[in-house]
Amino acid sequence: MHFEIPYGKKFIGLDIPDENIAPLIYKDGSKEAPVDEDKVISDALKNPVSADSLSNLAYSKSSACILVSDITRSCPSYKFLDRIIKELKKAKVKDIKILFGLGIHRKHSEEEKIKLAGKFAAENARLIDFDPENVKLAGTTSFGTPVEVSREVLSSDFLIASGNIEYHYFAGYSGGAKALMPGVCSKKTIRANHSMMLETDSVAANFISNPVRQDIEEAGRLVHIDYLFNVILDDSKKIIAAVSGKNNEAFKKGIKIYDSIYEINVEGKADLVITSPGGYPKDINLYQAQKALDNIKGIIKDGGKIIFTAACNEGYGEEMFEEWMQEVTNYEKLSQKIKQNFVLGGHKAVAISKLLTKSEVFIYSDFEDFERTGFRRINNIQDFIDILVEKEKKIKIAVVPNGRFVKSI
Repeated sequence: MHFEIPYGKKFIGLDIPDENIAPLIYKDGSKEAPVDEDKVISDALKNPVSADSLSNLAYSKSSACILVSDITRSCPSYKFLDRIIKELKKAKVKDIKILFGLGIHRKHSEEEKIKLAGKFAAENARLIDFDPENVKLAGTTSFGTPVEVSREVLSSDFLIASGNIEYHYFAGYSGGAKALMPGVCSKKTIRANHSMMLETDSVAANFISNPVRQDIEEAGRLVHIDYLFNVILDDSKKIIAAVSGKNNEAFKKGIKIYDSIYEINVEGKADLVITSPGGYPKDINLYQAQKALDNIKGIIKDGGKIIFTAACNEGYGEEMFEEWMQEVTNYEKLSQKIKQNFVLGGHKAVAISKLLTKSEVFIYSDFEDFERTGFRRINNIQDFIDILVEKEKKIKIAVVPNGRFVKSI
């Protein structure tokens, strides 16, 4: 069987003997989903969930702030921002700003902002990167998280959250109020929220009992998100579904749609899993790409092997993460450190470290510094597979081209 694995902005072709392929159970409804992106977007805006139309809700508001994904996310915001802005103009909103949810990620260049938002948005709204120094306490959640949010949000009369929905390895799902927290919240806020990732229920596809996700939902209610627009993407990053309306009712509808489209499980466990975060921009750095590794942990045997393809042209992507990754082979030490003092960046190193206690990870990447982190570099994936199959003739291999579509089970 032939597979195409996303890698950066291209694909890697692999051939695996049929008898060695693990019996994956795909629930992939994206092939039957609509392909007319404009219609999907229009239909979502015309049929808001539990809400009036966007133009009516925003009518005569003096200012509006649209929360938009940063460059490390897959969300093609430029495809729908023009529609949202036109609705706001119809509502006579004079001041429209687009706030990129950086969280603790790097700032954008002006060219990147325009690329993310689109030409129309750049000409009709102010494009602003989140500034972690320009925040104000909006309140505290019942989980004890101080919600220090961007003043650009708090000074706006109307708040719109946008993004794309997919599985998230400890927040359950991306999308929804996650555009607000961690997107445009302080490091202190993000640290408090993410510290709950160590809880048992903080796993992919869990919404109701997930403390990280419910903390995020509380933040959304506390700050008051006035309108939500979320999309669902297929394997090639095309919009195949969308929801709009009241948060979090629209978001809950969105995750039901996502679950009805995507789920990949495996009968038994695989000896080898080959996966990718889905190519650019998900593999722009290891900080982002790591999520795919965590998502596939449920389909790999203890002692099994993982081949991870991630271009990582920007290396680690975060300084604290890079620092903690140097001790990633010592899980006991890292797990104790994170329990004593939760450190952003360190949390992802701990997740990788835990995985390495049960699996051997081989990496195919443009970045050459990962060998110090417990990963083993390979230069030719096909050769590696051919040799392995010849040596272990009954080996079962699971190929998951996009690790973001997998439930961690």
